[in-house]
Amino acid sequence: MASAMTAYIAVVLTTIILLFTVTHSSTLGVEYVSRLLQVQDRERAPSSVQISAARAVLDRLIPSHSPSFDFQIITKEHCGGVSCFSISNHPSSNVQGFPEILIRGVTGVELLSGVHWYLKNLCGAHISWDKTGGSQLSSVPKPGSLPRMQDDGLLIQRPVPWNYYQNAVTSSYTFAWWDWKRWEKEIDWMALQGINMPLAFTGQEAIWQKVFQKFNISSSDLDDFFGGPAFLAWSRMANLHGWGGPLPQSWLDQQHVMQKKILDRMYELGMTPVLPAFSGNVPAALKNVYPSAKITRLGNWFTVDSNPKWCCTYLLDATDPLFIEIGKAFISQQVKEYGRSSHIYNCDTFDENTPPTDDPNYISSLAAAIFNGMQSGDDEAVWLMQGWLFAYDPYWRPPQMQALLHAVPIGKMIVLDLFAEVKPIWITSDQFYGVPYIWCMLHNFAGNVEMYGVLDSLGSGPVDARISNNSTMVGVGMSMEGIEQNPVVYDLMSEMAFQHKKINVKTWLDSYSIRRYGKFVPSIQKAWNILYHTLYNCTDGAYDKNRDVIVAFPDVDPSFLSRKKKLNKKNHLKDTDEAFDKPHLWYSTSEVIRALQLFIEGGNELSESNTFRYDLVDLTRQALANEKFLELVDDVDMLLGCHEGFLLGPWLESSKQLAINKEQEKQYEWNARTQITMWFDNTEEEASLLRDYGNKYWSGLLRDYYGPRAAIYFKYLKESLAKGNGFNLKSWRKEWIKLTNEWQDGKYVYPVKREGDALNISRWLFDKYLRDLAIISDH
Repeated sequence: MASAMTAYIAVVLTTIILLFTVTHSSTLGVEYVSRLLQVQDRERAPSSVQISAARAVLDRLIPSHSPSFDFQIITKEHCGGVSCFSISNHPSSNVQGFPEILIRGVTGVELLSGVHWYLKNLCGAHISWDKTGGSQLSSVPKPGSLPRMQDDGLLIQRPVPWNYYQNAVTSSYTFAWWDWKRWEKEIDWMALQGINMPLAFTGQEAIWQKVFQKFNISSSDLDDFFGGPAFLAWSRMANLHGWGGPLPQSWLDQQHVMQKKILDRMYELGMTPVLPAFSGNVPAALKNVYPSAKITRLGNWFTVDSNPKWCCTYLLDATDPLFIEIGKAFISQQVKEYGRSSHIYNCDTFDENTPPTDDPNYISSLAAAIFNGMQSGDDEAVWLMQGWLFAYDPYWRPPQMQALLHAVPIGKMIVLDLFAEVKPIWITSDQFYGVPYIWCMLHNFAGNVEMYGVLDSLGSGPVDARISNNSTMVGVGMSMEGIEQNPVVYDLMSEMAFQHKKINVKTWLDSYSIRRYGKFVPSIQKAWNILYHTLYNCTDGAYDKNRDVIVAFPDVDPSFLSRKKKLNKKNHLKDTDEAFDKPHLWYSTSEVIRALQLFIEGGNELSESNTFRYDLVDLTRQALANEKFLELVDDVDMLLGCHEGFLLGPWLESSKQLAINKEQEKQYEWNARTQITMWFDNTEEEASLLRDYGNKYWSGLLRDYYGPRAAIYFKYLKESLAKGNGFNLKSWRKEWIKLTNEWQDGKYVYPVKREGDALNISRWLFDKYLRDLAIISDH
């Protein structure tokens, strides 16, 4: 049996190896950005620094095997003019005590991409975030027995130069409370996944404090400008101000020091981090200092009653001479503080902020001024812009898009096709009208926990875009709002940075499940085949915001739901209402239950695998999400407590660890609790318009918040049925909001370590809720 399994794994892994090719292909877009690539190559850290940084990553990943690998930095000339890595047997591999495998690469990132490729494809290993089960390295043979490469080894070239990472809001949904230890792990993960263009937004408020002081804005003037730690992303984008604040000086100082560490490590590995640029977002006090400046107040962004305390931020017109002054000062201050730049700057002035007129000339003048602000601080500046506005705002018709995109010299702007796996803009915009772009997978909103993906699109979409006529594609990327979920999606998408051909996802998944758990288990293979055709095959084009009733309870009169259902059959009412978004169900629940049954059947062989425990808990949670409610909430909470990846405690405790006194502890924890519940402002009788946007399937949150909230609703529902009266929506909302406010200010301490046996609890829940449904589906 063991030999048969080994043979099976060898066949699968060999198939995966053959998917790679060394044929180099370029695009028009790559030609347009060739000047920037040359500058970045010239300014990269010395080879010795990059090798040392890559070695340190390997030491942290698998220290026992670090001496088995030797690293060398090579030039692009050795790779056909592009970035690459090569893997071969070390010349002295037959001598005891010498390295076994030699990996060459253009940068430290390429070296570590080569390590990951070797461990994945020749050793059957798997590398993931700790919260999603961590890495599976038990399948790697002992030092001295590593698999040998055939013949002269292997050369893997990047089909496009860049592998981009992050979204402007990931910094708040995921990174808000990270310390250096966690950041170091993430940068290690980035390098191993081949990511060479990450956003680097941490600590920019300290830079802004110094910049605005030059324009006579005091630190106290900024108290109402910066958002709290969990809401900084949206204050940076001019969506809100002051919410969750003010920021203590200690926070500004801590994050500034953190950013320097982050950038130093990224540069050491040969990455090209993207820094922020000035978008026009200014504090209210600037109006008083510069009364003649063209400063306008923006409209309401999701506050319940246009509360000026949080909403309606101020935007400096890009055509005002002051705009270029501030833009130059901001970039100059960053270069001064950080010692260098990669010359790529992100600016999203128009993200969820529609211009006041659709005149193309006005748009063009705005965009040109924004870029001039960057270029005045850095002669080599390139503008990186999220393309989300083109996907959701009907304002951006072809004339307006072209006015924005063509206001900057070709090669000086790069657009992120942010949601390309579902709604690709490159197709409908004739490749962004000749402007270089990066094909991105958005995938996740608000860090919601839901098993979801469009794997076929990931395995083919980037290749289709790159080989299309007159392609201006220059990279692939992952632009999710939150990470640490759906590891299969990110494993596949990371691989596309080195893929020249489309992937057969079915074949790839056969290998994935073996690598993920370190063992071939037939029932698990069958289960993953079902998951591929169900949960990970969403083709309805809908945005996947988790609206499961447990985590996104409907704030409506129950009679509305039944009335709505009847009206829908006659097409008299739209599918969604701003008060209630239906859960997104794109798959057969009976098939998912069958997949869970197969997972449980194979559980005895994988019960010691942390990656299996994570997937088992996640799949059980997903299968139960559409079942009966109140009793289920406590049961699912108990299930989620079986894995650290589904605990509330780490999120709350990490927020408090960044505080230097009790007052800050209270403020930071309030930020953390508020983001995942009400999110934004509310009154006593009206909930936040962004309630549950940041919902999470976390143990503790279900038991102490989602469950009690539902109990209040059902209490008023029973009362209305007993008395024959209408549902008391006003009283329900008041009591729910009171519960929320108390929970946000709560003093409960939640576990940070898992409790319970995931396999036994999954079996018990399956028997309790799903066994009968599984029997029915079998027939």
